[in-house]
Amino acid sequence: MFWTATAIFVLAYAVIVSEKIHKTKVALFGAALTLALKVLTQHDAFHDADLGVDWNVIFLLISMMIIVNIMTKTGVFQYVAVKAAKIGRGEPFAIMAIFAVVTAISSAFLDNVTTVLLLAPVTLLVARELEIDPVPYLITEALASNIGGTATLIGDPPNIMIASKAGLDFMDFMGHLAPAIVFIMIAWMLSWKVLFGKRLHVGEAQKARILAMNERALIKDPALLKKSGFVLALTICGFMLHGLLHYEPATVALLGASTLLLISRQNPQKVLEEVEWPTIFFFMGLFIIIGGTVKAGLIELFSQKVIALTHPTKDSMLTLSMVMVWFSGIASAIVDNIPFVATMNPLLAELADKVLGPTTGLSGQALYTHPTMLPVWWSLALGACLGGNGTAIGASANVIVVGLSEKAGHKISFARFLKYGAPVTVATIFLSMIYIYVRYYLLKV
Repeated sequence: MFWTATAIFVLAYAVIVSEKIHKTKVALFGAALTLALKVLTQHDAFHDADLGVDWNVIFLLISMMIIVNIMTKTGVFQYVAVKAAKIGRGEPFAIMAIFAVVTAISSAFLDNVTTVLLLAPVTLLVARELEIDPVPYLITEALASNIGGTATLIGDPPNIMIASKAGLDFMDFMGHLAPAIVFIMIAWMLSWKVLFGKRLHVGEAQKARILAMNERALIKDPALLKKSGFVLALTICGFMLHGLLHYEPATVALLGASTLLLISRQNPQKVLEEVEWPTIFFFMGLFIIIGGTVKAGLIELFSQKVIALTHPTKDSMLTLSMVMVWFSGIASAIVDNIPFVATMNPLLAELADKVLGPTTGLSGQALYTHPTMLPVWWSLALGACLGGNGTAIGASANVIVVGLSEKAGHKISFARFLKYGAPVTVATIFLSMIYIYVRYYLLKV
């Protein structure tokens, strides 16, 4: 069983990285093989919390996609983008900075793929009116979406997966990761000012065209906007309070999505058709493949190697935290961060069991959120989310931006994205390492 599970995992991972076959097809076929070859039983795959599909992640993703899909019909995202351009008074760098901040904030409370899907077309429109190259703007938005999405539980799929495995709530992410992201965003924008501040110029006529645009005309359904905005606000409040209310995040999201479906009078068939079902089934298949490696003992073997390398103790996991933030950052720049985190989650859980379990007497999520273990989870989250900026294939948002740009006649080569993304990734991961060290090992707060 060990070699069967290992072979399925390695082959599936290799094909996903190669992008020769769609990743959803690979994940589902790998999951089917895991079941057919009896690495996992069907009960393991669908009902075991440690080995099978994480339904909390699945329903949280589906529910947030429903809310965002309904909000999309209002035109509010296009309104925000044009309004931001007008606030920038048509100044190219001011528009770039505002778009970056809007993208980062939106990605923290929605998902980053949806954010860039909605803002990229408007960015192309603004760039056309200003008669400037849209590529730096689009790449900036892709980078901002991955940085901003790191700040919250719901901002990026890796965070959703980490939260579900470790038992962390929305406010945990806000309290521990949001300060780091604010610091990183400020540092990034200052460096971007040095890089682009004097390189972007437009004439007064182009600025006048931007200022003449009517953003109000982009709001297609004001009544639906009020309803969806109200439900989204309540849902975010629910995320903030779900730890106190003892609800899982998926419960909060599902309540919000179903409420909006009920009061919006939208055709549920059309709304559900727009859910990213390939992504959802990719997650399901991936969970089953990884579950097979856990049951077969591959993850336990990896855990033993990591312990031997970093020497974590019940009192400190400093070396492991520093290694984790860089390892996850580099790995996520090369491969999609979702399968990477799906692999690392059970590995870290196994490591906690071995290092902390015997001395604390704790188990499960109570053990995983032990103060000694928490910096490791935050290192994984920061590295995995920020590392996605490294290459054009490092995160789903990057792939979307490259595709939309090429469709509009502005090809973004792998090398050009790398020129922007790689330095930002190295710098943000370095800042993350400093943040982890200072907060959890120097100041110990």
